[in-house]
Amino acid sequence: MELSYTPKQQAFRCEVRAWLAENVPTEPLASYDTREGFEQHREWERRLFDNRLSMVMWPEHLGGRGCDLIDWLIFEEEYFAAEAPQRINQNGQLLLGPTLMEFGTEAQKCRFLPPMASSEEMWAQGWSEPNAGSDMAAIGSKAIRDGDHYVINGQKTWSTRASFADWVFGLFRSDPESSRHRGLSYLLVPLDAEGVTIRPIRALNGKEAFAEIFFDNVRVPVENRIGEEGAGWQVAMATAGFERGLLLRSPARYQQAARRLVELYHRHPEQARRDPALRDAVCEAWAGAEAYALSAYYTVGRLARGEKIGAEASINKIVWSELDLKLHETAMRLLGPRGELLAQAPEIGEESRWLEGFLFAQAGTLYAGANEIQRNIIAERMLGLPKS
Repeated sequence: MELSYTPKQQAFRCEVRAWLAENVPTEPLASYDTREGFEQHREWERRLFDNRLSMVMWPEHLGGRGCDLIDWLIFEEEYFAAEAPQRINQNGQLLLGPTLMEFGTEAQKCRFLPPMASSEEMWAQGWSEPNAGSDMAAIGSKAIRDGDHYVINGQKTWSTRASFADWVFGLFRSDPESSRHRGLSYLLVPLDAEGVTIRPIRALNGKEAFAEIFFDNVRVPVENRIGEEGAGWQVAMATAGFERGLLLRSPARYQQAARRLVELYHRHPEQARRDPALRDAVCEAWAGAEAYALSAYYTVGRLARGEKIGAEASINKIVWSELDLKLHETAMRLLGPRGELLAQAPEIGEESRWLEGFLFAQAGTLYAGANEIQRNIIAERMLGLPKS
Protein backbone atom coordinates (compact mmCIF):
# COMPACT_ATOMS: atom_id res chain seq x y z
CA MET A 1 0.00 0.00 0.00
CA GLU A 2 1.33 3.41 -0.98
CA LEU A 3 -0.04 6.37 0.91
CA SER A 4 -0.46 9.74 -0.75
CA TYR A 5 -1.84 12.95 0.72
CA THR A 6 -3.75 15.87 -0.71
CA PRO A 7 -2.19 19.36 -0.68
CA LYS A 8 -4.62 20.28 2.12
CA GLN A 9 -3.52 17.30 4.21
CA GLN A 10 0.15 18.10 3.58
CA ALA A 11 -0.44 21.70 4.67
CA PHE A 12 -2.15 20.47 7.84
CA ARG A 13 0.84 18.21 8.60
CA CYS A 14 3.23 21.13 8.17
CA GLU A 15 1.11 23.35 10.42
CA VAL A 16 0.98 20.73 13.18
CA ARG A 17 4.69 19.97 12.91
CA ALA A 18 5.63 23.65 13.13
CA TRP A 19 3.38 24.31 16.11
CA LEU A 20 4.69 21.29 18.02
CA ALA A 21 8.31 22.21 17.27
CA GLU A 22 7.69 25.60 18.86
CA ASN A 23 5.51 24.53 21.78
CA VAL A 24 6.42 21.05 23.04
CA PRO A 25 8.02 21.49 26.50
CA THR A 26 11.79 21.11 26.46
CA GLU A 27 11.67 19.24 29.77
CA PRO A 28 9.32 16.29 30.40
CA LEU A 29 6.25 17.01 32.50
CA ALA A 30 5.86 15.25 35.83
CA SER A 31 3.92 11.97 35.80
CA TYR A 32 0.20 12.54 35.37
CA ASP A 33 -0.36 9.99 38.12
CA THR A 34 0.70 12.68 40.59
CA ARG A 35 -1.25 15.84 41.46
CA GLU A 36 1.55 18.08 40.20
CA GLY A 37 1.86 16.21 36.91
CA PHE A 38 -1.89 15.99 36.47
CA GLU A 39 -2.21 19.77 36.58
CA GLN A 40 0.79 20.23 34.28
CA HIS A 41 -0.82 17.97 31.71
CA ARG A 42 -4.15 19.73 32.10
CA GLU A 43 -2.43 23.02 31.25
CA TRP A 44 -0.78 21.41 28.19
CA GLU A 45 -4.17 20.13 27.03
CA ARG A 46 -5.52 23.67 27.37
CA ARG A 47 -2.76 24.99 25.10
CA LEU A 48 -3.66 22.38 22.49
CA PHE A 49 -7.31 23.42 22.76
CA ASP A 50 -6.53 27.13 22.43
CA ASN A 51 -4.78 26.34 19.15
CA ARG A 52 -7.59 24.07 17.90
CA LEU A 53 -5.39 20.98 18.18
CA SER A 54 -6.98 19.15 21.08
CA MET A 55 -9.69 17.16 19.29
CA VAL A 56 -9.09 17.92 15.63
CA MET A 57 -11.84 15.59 14.37
CA TRP A 58 -14.65 17.10 16.47
CA PRO A 59 -17.00 19.76 15.04
CA GLU A 60 -15.77 23.31 15.59
CA HIS A 61 -18.78 24.37 17.67
CA LEU A 62 -18.01 21.51 20.10
CA GLY A 63 -14.36 22.40 20.61
CA GLY A 64 -12.78 20.70 17.61
CA ARG A 65 -11.44 21.62 14.21
CA GLY A 66 -13.84 19.79 11.90
CA CYS A 67 -11.17 17.50 10.44
CA ASP A 68 -11.65 13.93 9.26
CA LEU A 69 -10.00 10.76 10.60
CA ILE A 70 -7.17 10.94 8.05
CA ASP A 71 -6.22 14.32 9.50
CA TRP A 72 -6.40 12.77 12.96
CA LEU A 73 -3.94 10.04 11.92
CA ILE A 74 -1.65 12.73 10.49
CA PHE A 75 -1.89 14.73 13.72
CA GLU A 76 -1.05 11.64 15.79
CA GLU A 77 1.99 10.87 13.62
CA GLU A 78 3.37 14.36 14.15
CA TYR A 79 2.43 14.41 17.83
CA PHE A 80 4.31 11.22 18.67
CA ALA A 81 7.24 12.11 16.41
CA ALA A 82 7.62 15.36 18.38
CA GLU A 83 7.55 13.35 21.64
CA ALA A 84 4.87 15.66 22.98
CA PRO A 85 3.38 15.00 26.45
CA GLN A 86 1.08 12.02 26.89
CA ARG A 87 -2.58 12.90 26.64
CA ILE A 88 -4.31 12.77 30.00
CA ASN A 89 -8.02 13.13 29.25
CA GLN A 90 -8.31 10.09 27.01
CA ASN A 91 -11.17 8.59 29.00
CA GLY A 92 -13.24 11.63 28.16
CA GLN A 93 -11.94 12.70 24.77
CA LEU A 94 -11.48 9.31 23.11
CA LEU A 95 -14.09 7.14 24.86
CA LEU A 96 -16.94 9.22 26.26
CA GLY A 97 -16.66 11.94 23.61
CA PRO A 98 -17.45 9.70 20.61
CA THR A 99 -20.18 8.02 22.67
CA LEU A 100 -21.84 11.38 23.27
CA MET A 101 -21.55 12.16 19.56
CA GLU A 102 -23.54 9.00 18.81
CA PHE A 103 -26.00 8.75 21.70
CA GLY A 104 -26.09 12.12 23.45
CA THR A 105 -28.71 14.81 23.07
CA GLU A 106 -27.73 18.15 21.58
CA ALA A 107 -27.93 19.68 25.06
CA GLN A 108 -25.58 17.01 26.44
CA LYS A 109 -23.10 17.50 23.60
CA CYS A 110 -23.02 21.26 24.10
CA ARG A 111 -22.74 20.90 27.88
CA PHE A 112 -20.00 18.26 28.08
CA LEU A 113 -17.90 18.21 24.91
CA PRO A 114 -16.30 21.70 24.87
CA PRO A 115 -14.98 21.48 28.48
CA MET A 116 -13.88 17.93 27.70
CA ALA A 117 -11.90 19.11 24.66
CA SER A 118 -10.20 21.82 26.73
CA SER A 119 -9.68 19.45 29.71
CA GLU A 120 -11.37 21.97 31.95
CA GLU A 121 -13.27 18.84 33.04
CA MET A 122 -11.32 15.59 33.38
CA TRP A 123 -12.97 12.18 33.18
CA ALA A 124 -12.55 8.78 34.80
CA GLN A 125 -14.14 5.52 33.68
CA GLY A 126 -16.51 3.60 35.97
CA TRP A 127 -16.84 0.08 34.58
CA SER A 128 -15.16 -2.47 36.82
CA GLU A 129 -16.50 -3.53 40.19
CA PRO A 130 -15.09 -6.01 42.73
CA ASN A 131 -17.37 -8.72 41.28
CA ALA A 132 -17.59 -7.42 37.71
CA GLY A 133 -14.32 -7.14 35.82
CA SER A 134 -14.13 -8.66 32.36
CA ASP A 135 -17.70 -9.84 32.96
CA MET A 136 -19.15 -6.35 32.89
CA ALA A 137 -22.71 -7.67 32.70
CA ALA A 138 -22.36 -8.67 36.36
CA ILE A 139 -22.47 -5.01 37.47
CA GLY A 140 -24.26 -4.61 40.80
CA SER A 141 -24.00 -0.90 41.64
CA LYS A 142 -27.54 0.48 41.66
CA ALA A 143 -29.05 3.72 40.38
CA ILE A 144 -32.69 3.83 41.50
CA ARG A 145 -34.98 6.45 39.98
CA ASP A 146 -36.38 9.01 42.44
CA GLY A 147 -38.33 11.61 40.51
CA ASP A 148 -35.96 13.57 38.31
CA HIS A 149 -32.87 12.03 39.95
CA TYR A 150 -31.15 8.68 40.30
CA VAL A 151 -29.89 7.61 43.73
CA ILE A 152 -26.65 5.67 43.31
CA ASN A 153 -25.21 3.15 45.75
CA GLY A 154 -22.30 0.82 45.12
CA GLN A 155 -18.65 0.71 44.24
CA LYS A 156 -16.40 0.99 41.18
CA THR A 157 -12.76 -0.05 41.14
CA TRP A 158 -9.70 0.26 38.89
CA SER A 159 -10.98 3.65 37.76
CA THR A 160 -8.15 5.23 35.82
CA ARG A 161 -7.39 8.87 36.79
CA ALA A 162 -10.22 8.90 39.33
CA SER A 163 -7.92 10.24 42.06
CA PHE A 164 -7.75 13.60 40.30
CA ALA A 165 -10.64 13.61 37.79
CA ASP A 166 -13.76 15.79 37.93
CA TRP A 167 -16.32 13.33 36.51
CA VAL A 168 -16.85 9.61 36.01
CA PHE A 169 -18.98 7.87 33.40
CA GLY A 170 -20.21 4.36 34.03
CA LEU A 171 -22.89 1.69 34.05
CA PHE A 172 -25.33 1.28 36.94
CA ARG A 173 -28.23 -1.10 37.46
CA SER A 174 -31.35 1.04 37.27
CA ASP A 175 -33.74 -1.94 37.41
CA PRO A 176 -33.00 -3.81 40.66
CA GLU A 177 -34.97 -6.85 39.41
CA SER A 178 -32.91 -7.15 36.23
CA SER A 179 -29.87 -9.30 35.55
CA ARG A 180 -26.94 -9.43 33.19
CA HIS A 181 -27.15 -7.04 30.20
CA ARG A 182 -30.66 -5.80 30.91
CA GLY A 183 -31.72 -2.99 33.22
CA LEU A 184 -28.44 -1.03 33.09
CA SER A 185 -28.23 2.73 32.59
CA TYR A 186 -25.26 4.81 31.47
CA LEU A 187 -24.75 7.79 33.80
CA LEU A 188 -22.38 10.75 34.15
CA VAL A 189 -21.52 11.47 37.78
CA PRO A 190 -19.62 14.49 39.20
CA LEU A 191 -16.93 13.23 41.56
CA ASP A 192 -17.43 16.12 43.95
CA ALA A 193 -21.07 15.13 44.56
CA GLU A 194 -22.19 14.51 48.13
CA GLY A 195 -21.81 10.84 49.01
CA VAL A 196 -18.86 10.11 46.68
CA THR A 197 -15.71 8.74 48.33
CA ILE A 198 -12.51 8.17 46.35
CA ARG A 199 -9.70 5.94 47.60
CA PRO A 200 -6.50 5.86 45.51
CA ILE A 201 -5.03 2.52 44.42
CA ARG A 202 -1.28 2.80 44.17
CA ALA A 203 0.50 1.10 41.30
CA LEU A 204 3.79 -0.81 41.64
CA ASN A 205 5.66 2.46 41.12
CA GLY A 206 3.78 4.07 44.02
CA LYS A 207 1.78 6.46 41.83
CA GLU A 208 -1.98 6.93 42.03
CA ALA A 209 -2.78 5.53 38.61
CA PHE A 210 -6.14 4.13 39.71
CA ALA A 211 -8.77 4.56 42.40
CA GLU A 212 -11.87 2.92 43.76
CA ILE A 213 -15.03 4.98 44.01
CA PHE A 214 -17.77 4.48 46.60
CA PHE A 215 -21.30 5.82 46.10
CA ASP A 216 -23.47 6.37 49.16
CA ASN A 217 -26.92 7.73 48.20
CA VAL A 218 -25.40 9.93 45.50
CA ARG A 219 -28.08 11.91 43.66
CA VAL A 220 -27.57 12.43 39.93
CA PRO A 221 -30.05 14.25 37.63
CA VAL A 222 -31.85 12.12 35.05
CA GLU A 223 -30.52 14.53 32.42
CA ASN A 224 -27.08 13.00 33.07
CA ARG A 225 -28.20 9.68 31.56
CA ILE A 226 -26.88 8.85 28.09
CA GLY A 227 -29.40 6.90 26.05
CA GLU A 228 -32.62 5.36 27.31
CA GLU A 229 -33.16 4.07 30.83
CA GLY A 230 -32.25 0.40 31.01
CA ALA A 231 -30.51 0.49 27.61
CA GLY A 232 -27.05 1.34 28.94
CA TRP A 233 -25.48 -1.88 27.69
CA GLN A 234 -25.80 -0.80 24.07
CA VAL A 235 -24.24 2.58 24.85
CA ALA A 236 -21.44 0.98 26.86
CA MET A 237 -20.64 -1.44 24.02
CA ALA A 238 -20.21 1.55 21.72
CA THR A 239 -17.76 3.05 24.23
CA ALA A 240 -15.94 -0.29 24.44
CA GLY A 241 -15.69 -0.31 20.65
CA PHE A 242 -14.01 3.09 20.69
CA GLU A 243 -11.67 1.83 23.43
CA ARG A 244 -10.70 -1.29 21.50
CA GLY A 245 -10.58 0.39 18.13
CA LEU A 246 -8.32 3.06 16.70
CA LEU A 247 -9.00 6.01 18.97
CA LEU A 248 -7.49 4.91 22.28
CA ARG A 249 -4.26 3.57 20.77
CA SER A 250 -3.34 5.27 17.53
CA PRO A 251 -0.75 3.56 15.26
CA ALA A 252 1.68 6.45 15.67
CA ARG A 253 2.23 5.42 19.31
CA TYR A 254 3.71 2.09 18.18
CA GLN A 255 5.50 3.43 15.13
CA GLN A 256 7.43 5.83 17.32
CA ALA A 257 8.21 3.07 19.83
CA ALA A 258 9.44 0.87 16.95
CA ARG A 259 11.77 3.64 15.73
CA ARG A 260 13.19 3.99 19.23
CA LEU A 261 13.62 0.21 19.37
CA VAL A 262 15.68 0.23 16.16
CA GLU A 263 17.85 3.01 17.59
CA LEU A 264 18.28 1.01 20.80
CA TYR A 265 19.37 -2.01 18.75
CA HIS A 266 22.10 0.04 17.06
CA ARG A 267 23.28 1.40 20.43
CA HIS A 268 23.75 -2.11 21.83
CA PRO A 269 25.60 -4.09 19.16
CA GLU A 270 27.29 -6.32 21.74
CA GLN A 271 23.94 -7.63 23.00
CA ALA A 272 22.79 -8.16 19.43
CA ARG A 273 25.91 -10.24 18.72
CA ARG A 274 25.32 -12.40 21.79
CA ASP A 275 21.69 -13.03 20.79
CA PRO A 276 21.33 -13.11 16.98
CA ALA A 277 17.58 -13.72 17.31
CA LEU A 278 17.23 -10.13 18.53
CA ARG A 279 17.70 -8.86 14.99
CA ASP A 280 14.66 -10.80 13.84
CA ALA A 281 12.66 -9.68 16.89
CA VAL A 282 13.41 -6.01 16.20
CA CYS A 283 12.46 -6.40 12.53
CA GLU A 284 9.22 -8.18 13.43
CA ALA A 285 8.27 -5.48 15.94
CA TRP A 286 8.99 -2.70 13.43
CA ALA A 287 7.06 -4.50 10.69
CA GLY A 288 4.16 -5.06 13.09
CA ALA A 289 3.95 -1.35 13.89
CA GLU A 290 3.98 -0.44 10.19
CA ALA A 291 1.36 -3.07 9.39
CA TYR A 292 -0.90 -1.74 12.14
CA ALA A 293 -0.55 1.78 10.73
CA LEU A 294 -1.49 0.65 7.22
CA SER A 295 -4.42 -1.29 8.63
CA ALA A 296 -5.58 1.86 10.40
CA TYR A 297 -5.60 3.84 7.16
CA TYR A 298 -7.58 1.04 5.52
CA THR A 299 -10.09 1.05 8.37
CA VAL A 300 -10.47 4.84 8.21
CA GLY A 301 -11.13 4.53 4.49
CA ARG A 302 -13.90 2.03 5.19
CA LEU A 303 -15.46 4.34 7.76
CA ALA A 304 -15.31 7.22 5.29
CA ARG A 305 -17.33 5.08 2.87
CA GLY A 306 -20.03 4.66 5.51
CA GLU A 307 -19.12 1.16 6.67
CA LYS A 308 -19.39 0.16 10.31
CA ILE A 309 -16.69 -1.44 12.48
CA GLY A 310 -18.32 -3.75 15.01
CA ALA A 311 -16.79 -6.90 16.43
CA GLU A 312 -13.67 -6.24 14.32
CA ALA A 313 -12.62 -3.79 17.02
CA SER A 314 -11.70 -6.87 19.06
CA ILE A 315 -9.09 -7.83 16.46
CA ASN A 316 -7.68 -4.32 16.66
CA LYS A 317 -7.43 -4.50 20.44
CA ILE A 318 -5.54 -7.79 20.35
CA VAL A 319 -3.15 -6.45 17.72
CA TRP A 320 -2.17 -3.24 19.53
CA SER A 321 -1.92 -4.80 22.98
CA GLU A 322 0.26 -7.72 21.84
CA LEU A 323 2.35 -5.43 19.62
CA ASP A 324 3.05 -3.26 22.66
CA LEU A 325 4.24 -6.33 24.56
CA LYS A 326 6.46 -7.42 21.66
CA LEU A 327 8.10 -4.00 21.38
CA HIS A 328 8.91 -3.72 25.06
CA GLU A 329 9.92 -7.33 25.61
CA THR A 330 12.43 -6.97 22.76
CA ALA A 331 13.77 -3.74 24.26
CA MET A 332 14.24 -5.44 27.64
CA ARG A 333 16.16 -8.26 25.96
CA LEU A 334 18.43 -5.70 24.31
CA LEU A 335 19.05 -3.86 27.58
CA GLY A 336 19.70 -6.99 29.60
CA PRO A 337 20.08 -6.45 33.37
CA ARG A 338 20.46 -2.71 32.75
CA GLY A 339 16.83 -2.63 31.67
CA GLU A 340 15.71 -3.29 35.24
CA LEU A 341 17.18 -0.01 36.52
CA LEU A 342 14.68 2.59 37.70
CA ALA A 343 14.58 6.14 36.41
CA GLN A 344 16.47 7.46 39.44
CA ALA A 345 19.45 5.13 38.85
CA PRO A 346 22.70 6.93 37.92
CA GLU A 347 23.30 7.29 34.18
CA ILE A 348 20.22 5.32 33.10
CA GLY A 349 18.81 8.33 31.27
CA GLU A 350 16.17 7.86 28.58
CA GLU A 351 16.49 4.08 28.64
CA SER A 352 14.44 3.96 31.84
CA ARG A 353 11.39 4.65 29.66
CA TRP A 354 11.54 1.08 28.42
CA LEU A 355 11.04 -0.41 31.89
CA GLU A 356 8.03 1.81 32.59
CA GLY A 357 6.59 0.97 29.18
CA PHE A 358 7.27 -2.73 29.72
CA LEU A 359 5.38 -2.74 33.02
CA PHE A 360 2.47 -0.82 31.51
CA ALA A 361 2.33 -3.15 28.50
CA GLN A 362 1.59 -6.09 30.81
CA ALA A 363 -1.83 -4.58 31.49
CA GLY A 364 -2.61 -4.09 27.80
CA THR A 365 -4.00 -7.59 27.35
CA LEU A 366 -6.41 -6.96 30.24
CA TYR A 367 -7.76 -3.41 30.06
CA ALA A 368 -10.32 -2.57 27.36
CA GLY A 369 -11.48 -6.16 27.73
CA ALA A 370 -9.20 -9.14 28.31
CA ASN A 371 -7.77 -10.61 25.11
CA GLU A 372 -9.28 -14.00 25.95
CA ILE A 373 -12.71 -12.33 25.91
CA GLN A 374 -11.87 -10.60 22.63
CA ARG A 375 -10.97 -13.93 21.03
CA ASN A 376 -14.33 -15.32 22.14
CA ILE A 377 -16.07 -12.32 20.53
CA ILE A 378 -14.17 -12.87 17.28
CA ALA A 379 -14.97 -16.59 17.29
CA GLU A 380 -18.68 -16.14 17.96
CA ARG A 381 -19.58 -12.90 16.15
CA MET A 382 -17.18 -12.91 13.22
CA LEU A 383 -16.48 -16.59 12.56
CA GLY A 384 -19.87 -17.90 13.63
CA LEU A 385 -18.39 -20.58 15.87
CA PRO A 386 -20.58 -22.08 18.62
CA LYS A 387 -20.12 -21.10 22.22
CA SER A 388 -18.05 -23.54 24.20
